[in-house]
Amino acid sequence: MKSIQEAHPAFRKRVYAGAPIVETPLRAGYFRHMRSVFNRNYFTNDGPLVRELEKKVAHLHGVRHCVALCNATVAQILVLKALELEGEVILPSFTFIATAHACLWQNLTPVFCDIRPDGMADPASAERLITDRTSAIIGVDLFGNLCERHALRGICRTHRLKWIIDAAHSFDCGEGKRRVGQSGDAEILSFHATKFFSTFEGGAVLTNDPKLAERLRFLRNFGFRDYDDVGFLGINGKMAESNAAMGLASMPFLEKRRTRLKKNRELFDRLLSRIPGIRLLEAGEHDRTNYRYVVATVERSEFGISRDLLIEKLAKDNCVARRYFYPGCHRMEPYHSLKAKTDGALPVTEMLCKKILCLPSWFESPEKDIPRIVRLIERAALPGKRVS
Repeated sequence: MKSIQEAHPAFRKRVYAGAPIVETPLRAGYFRHMRSVFNRNYFTNDGPLVRELEKKVAHLHGVRHCVALCNATVAQILVLKALELEGEVILPSFTFIATAHACLWQNLTPVFCDIRPDGMADPASAERLITDRTSAIIGVDLFGNLCERHALRGICRTHRLKWIIDAAHSFDCGEGKRRVGQSGDAEILSFHATKFFSTFEGGAVLTNDPKLAERLRFLRNFGFRDYDDVGFLGINGKMAESNAAMGLASMPFLEKRRTRLKKNRELFDRLLSRIPGIRLLEAGEHDRTNYRYVVATVERSEFGISRDLLIEKLAKDNCVARRYFYPGCHRMEPYHSLKAKTDGALPVTEMLCKKILCLPSWFESPEKDIPRIVRLIERAALPGKRVS
């Protein structure tokens, strides 16, 4: 016999961490752009909508060049290819696996550094790993917060390394007056469906280096420099017009989206603060952020149950939370079997991987849904309790 909780979950439909954000008026704009695509009968190969999107994203971030691609993983692979890197690349293990995979696809050896308690790469840990085989450091922005750009950039300059930033989470974020895209040799955005800004699937490279941008445009189109003139080993990494249409339709809603997400996070923060052992990670206290992610840590000794058991209990009420980026790249394949190079045991990475909890953040009725989630969390450690 099913329990009452299984028969009557708190949410009738599942709510997901990272559910796509699609405002109702956005759809009209998308279909308007798509009518122009069909009227032109021009669907891909550096179409007019892709070029328009590149200009708008570059302008928004204050950089000279934006190169749109089919996804952020291909974008990183092509950046590594265009920079002609060899040997080893240092990056945090606390990141999405694609950051490491892109290196291995380019026959580069990922070397994993530890992180600070906020999840960002620890510059001291990264610098300890530099050898004569190191060619670059990849910093990773997380949850709309920026990695330690000043320190990592200084380390790269001192050791003459390339400086790449995985900015998948930080579309339209900034550090003081500087927006994402203005620091590294290349900064990589993700436009995946789960992100603050989406083109269904997609990505882009931001750079102020005109030669790098030009080469990326060749590489994303099989290496063609001109008609019947192939000058590089390229690949098909182009963004289609339908994806660019989604991006262009989303642009007018960015500030309203940011404001709404900020209010949602503030409500979570206020309500969760009363629960022992649940703490939100900082977001945007010192810099510009997009507030896309509501991320907490679960301290088992205070809360009473583990993060993983809490996720299981939330799922029974159709609230699908996520654990980022468990168990860390160094413990995933193929890196675990390859005995990946690391800065020791990565103690902070190991600790945070067991505590991080990413909650749903986009709702039709946040004033009802967010308190409902908080009540589920509050009662999760108490057997037999549920939201009525």
